[in-house]
Amino acid sequence: MSRAQRLAGIIAAHNGREGPLLPILHAVQAAFGCIDREAEAEIARALNLSRAEVHGVVSFYHDFRQSADPRPEVQLCRAEACQARGAEALVPAAEAAAGERVRLTVVHCLGLCSVGPNARVGDDLFARLDEVGLVRLIGAA
Repeated sequence: MSRAQRLAGIIAAHNGREGPLLPILHAVQAAFGCIDREAEAEIARALNLSRAEVHGVVSFYHDFRQSADPRPEVQLCRAEACQARGAEALVPAAEAAAGERVRLTVVHCLGLCSVGPNARVGDDLFARLDEVGLVRLIGAA
């Protein structure tokens, strides 16, 4: 199946929903690793939106990328609750462990505020991280 056919299938699967744009964007991001200009244009056509409207949503949310990045991603929560539990002290070691091999992304709340500092790799959440645990997590990503 071609990329265009896969994209059309994703759009068709969500097009009947109320407010289909975000579900479509998430599905496209998951399928292709990014939402490029071609995908933005096709989504805009299908939803009767301007490309600028679609691009505005893509560029607003940190989860969406406009070009693929094959590196594994580790999301580190740096919201207030995790900061209060020591997340900021973990950042230098996390950045050193990630280097250029792992994309270390800041997020502002993973929903585990009482057991921070927290991180997410894919759909897996990790709580009560200390420096050793976070470095190990990044190394395994």
